Amino acid sequence: MERGSSIYQALDVVTNELVCLRRECFLNREQGVPSSVIREISFMREMQHRNILRLLDVVNKERSVHLVTEHVELDLRKFMDTSPEIFKTPSVTKDFLHQILSGLDYCHSHNILHRGLNPGSLMLDHRSRSTVKIAGFGSARTFGVPANAYTEGVETPWYRAPELMLGELNYSSPVDVWSVGCLFAEMVTQQPLFATTSQVEQLRRIFSIMGKPTEETWPGVTSLCPYLENFAVNEPKNLADEVPGLEPDGVDLLSEMLCLNPGDRITASEALTHPYFTICDSGSSSPSPPPPPPLPLSSLPPSSSS
Repeated sequence: MERGSSIYQALDVVTNELVCLRRECFLNREQGVPSSVIREISFMREMQHRNILRLLDVVNKERSVHLVTEHVELDLRKFMDTSPEIFKTPSVTKDFLHQILSGLDYCHSHNILHRGLNPGSLMLDHRSRSTVKIAGFGSARTFGVPANAYTEGVETPWYRAPELMLGELNYSSPVDVWSVGCLFAEMVTQQPLFATTSQVEQLRRIFSIMGKPTEETWPGVTSLCPYLENFAVNEPKNLADEVPGLEPDGVDLLSEMLCLNPGDRITASEALTHPYFTICDSGSSSPSPPPPPPLPLSSLPPSSSS
């Protein structure tokens, strides 16, 4: 189906508040609304959480669907690009990670896998830019529903769990935790931890840092990856060297989030109680970071009224 998407700022004339209006246009309406859009609407209608982008309304037109959401200004990728100095304060990284895990724990407690977490699917509140909102549920699914190989919803494979790249179909919530672990490391260093140009190189990069898996450390991995012997034997590296500047408790949490064996990977709920978050609470884990300078108008989406 041919389609196009555009996002606008809009004014709700009833509440006099800014909202975001995402228009999905379908040039071939006879085939119906794409399943990814239907799935996204369905999941977002179910969820009400401080760290999940709130869907306010859906307007169905003849050749388009409009999703009205609470107003957010930019995503985490653009925020890191425009304000990298913010994450030099460890408490900011800790606060952002706690919020992401809180939203993810809510999703998992409602049997929803996101499957597409990356810096572009995490939005920041337009007022303070200190509240993180999980968005981009077009690839989400519920637990227990058979799924094909993970292909949609991620711009690059940098945040993909290794079991997905190896073709595992019976995956579950650990795939999202791996993605958040990658985001955690990136917030600290401002560089993707597993940045490569192909899936094979991605696995090689992962194994070079986390160690090459074996049947002892990951039962069943050789059946998923019959060519495992082609990868060099590597012992796990010290993540403190790979993610410089991260405190010891943070290194420990990161190692549990990036555990190769999904069965041993920490859950979002468990991660929230990790000693790394000792000073955190469920409302505000640390002082809010100072807002960065306003973005130039040319970088903001078009405005309209509704």
